[in-house]
Amino acid sequence: MATVHQITWRERLEAYYYLCRFDKPIGTELVFWPTMWALWIASKGIPDLKILFIMTLGVIFMRAAGCAINDFADRKVDAHVERTKSRPLATGIISAKEAVLVFLVLVAASACLLFFLPVQTFYWSFGALLLAFIYPFMKRYTHLPQVFLGAAFSWSIPMAYTAVGQTPDLICWLLYFGNLCWTVAYDTQYAITDREYDLKIGVKSTAILFGRYDIQIIVLLQLCSLILIGTALYLENILFPWAMIALVVVAFDFIYQTIKTKDRNPQICFWAFRHNRWVGFIIFLGILLNFIS
Repeated sequence: MATVHQITWRERLEAYYYLCRFDKPIGTELVFWPTMWALWIASKGIPDLKILFIMTLGVIFMRAAGCAINDFADRKVDAHVERTKSRPLATGIISAKEAVLVFLVLVAASACLLFFLPVQTFYWSFGALLLAFIYPFMKRYTHLPQVFLGAAFSWSIPMAYTAVGQTPDLICWLLYFGNLCWTVAYDTQYAITDREYDLKIGVKSTAILFGRYDIQIIVLLQLCSLILIGTALYLENILFPWAMIALVVVAFDFIYQTIKTKDRNPQICFWAFRHNRWVGFIIFLGILLNFIS
């Protein structure tokens, strides 16, 4: 195992890069697209470029902060999981204290962005910070860490509303819970990948909780997400035609994911998780086309 004093500054920077998962942008994309749904809807299709830039940076910083605190929380178990055993904390390249420091620096960078947004966004940011911090520890105490992740990943939706001076309303919360259902679905696919190892080391997840009904419950969650998001777009009068077409495409994509993952092959389930980056983009494209057409 490598020790901290043996590595060069360049290797240390590389370790920080991997700690923040900048080499794996899938998590950032999964937060980014729902943020864009909310920003476009809240601003009636004409978002301020400054707010767009700030929200994008906020997504990048907070996702990286979440990865750092997640690896801190999992530092004693990642070495026992094939997929995570090469992470910087698991190998000892960087220390637990360094991971916490990275988390604090990224949170501070995110906090600086709030100076350029309405004060209401500052108040709502405490919810984002709380969820980002507690999520990684939930897998020790509950089989529902994916729900906490969904709550954290979806928090940028009401924050986008407040960023443009809007109060989160029914449409905002329909988007929030629709995105939460979708997040639990794809993160359960992700959890199936590690289920064998999680059972051995005592880590909890929805993949373990759902058991042999995991695929069926994922389908139900995907259906709920389509209904909630579709209802939000209908109430906002931007469902037809393009957003509706987008949701139909997403529905077929969900069916394709179900067919591919029915045997619960870990590699295929991980593929399905990553494939969800297109779901968020397709829904955003439908919203965008409705506003500009």
